Amino acid sequence: MIRHVVTWKLASEDDVERAEHAAEVARRLNALDGVVPQLRSISAGANSVYPDANWDVTLISDFDSVEALEQYQVHPAHEEVAVFIRSVVASRVAVDFEV
Repeated sequence: MIRHVVTWKLASEDDVERAEHAAEVARRLNALDGVVPQLRSISAGANSVYPDANWDVTLISDFDSVEALEQYQVHPAHEEVAVFIRSVVASRVAVDFEV
């Protein structure tokens, strides 16, 4: 199994807007559950403590294989979410590892 972990720092410097964007990113990602067949599990959430030190949103998702992860990446529902995320993000880091 492959665990896909992504964390984003959002672009807005306004605290309220950044929090709204973070909540929306998490909501849209979590809504992929049951929509993308390759997705075995998903959990996305907005940061809730230490906003000056922590990044804004994290995604943890599991796939049966690297191929399944790659199919998820190009699934139309994921691509739609990715368009929104790219519109509000300043930086992204990711790690994919076997579990």
